[in-house]
Amino acid sequence: MAGRQTVNARGTGRTRPAATPRRVGAERSTRSRTSTRAPAREPRVGRRGKLLILLALVASVAFVAVSYFGPLWAVSSVQVNGNAAVSREQVVQTLQVAEGTPLPRVDTDAAAARVAAIPKVASVRVQRVYPSTVRVTVEERVPVVFFDAADGTHLMDAEAVDFAVEPPPPGVVRMVVASPSFGNLETRAALSVLTALPGPLRSQVAQIDAPTISAVSLTLYDGRVVVWGSSEDTEYKASIALPLLTQPGQTYDVSSPDLPTIR
Repeated sequence: MAGRQTVNARGTGRTRPAATPRRVGAERSTRSRTSTRAPAREPRVGRRGKLLILLALVASVAFVAVSYFGPLWAVSSVQVNGNAAVSREQVVQTLQVAEGTPLPRVDTDAAAARVAAIPKVASVRVQRVYPSTVRVTVEERVPVVFFDAADGTHLMDAEAVDFAVEPPPPGVVRMVVASPSFGNLETRAALSVLTALPGPLRSQVAQIDAPTISAVSLTLYDGRVVVWGSSEDTEYKASIALPLLTQPGQTYDVSSPDLPTIR
């Protein structure tokens, strides 16, 4: 068959070979064989790997179930730290964690809340210590003042929490206010002054009086009185009171620290 003539860009003619007829039958046969070919089998190694993963998951679930419900990590001891005024027996009893309880099932927040309800406890932390211990760390309230009431002597901490009725430890200051309580303003003023005093002055105080929030006064162990006034400028007043107390006198007034007086 004769070739077909074309003209190139320069105008010269060249002959292009005739198109070769397509082998339609052969192409259809090839496509047919390709589309009907069976998928390759999954390697046996892949099946075995999936089976191992499934077995591992089942074992993990079983282990967690046994740990949570079974005796694998059963509570066998309770460790109590930081207690002095509160007995270990009281802490353990209030904790309410029975021996033999699976450790993962111990609700540490609820247990801590129960122990924190003990009046002498300021804060508490409950921890699971594997394999079989519950650890309780207690911070007790520290008495700062005491006051006399009809039912006895009450101990109060720096946060104005009245937490015990018992004799005060040595060094705790007597507080005299009309209505000693957590929300009482005079109580707050007295505690604010007392807790801000420097050690050398604080160690001399036997009693603190607060008939009003602006009329706080300190009575020292030797009977001398420091008229403090309000709880403002405590640091400045202390810096004036300490050298002033080296002078003879009975009453030292630093309520106006720029004009202190001795009587």
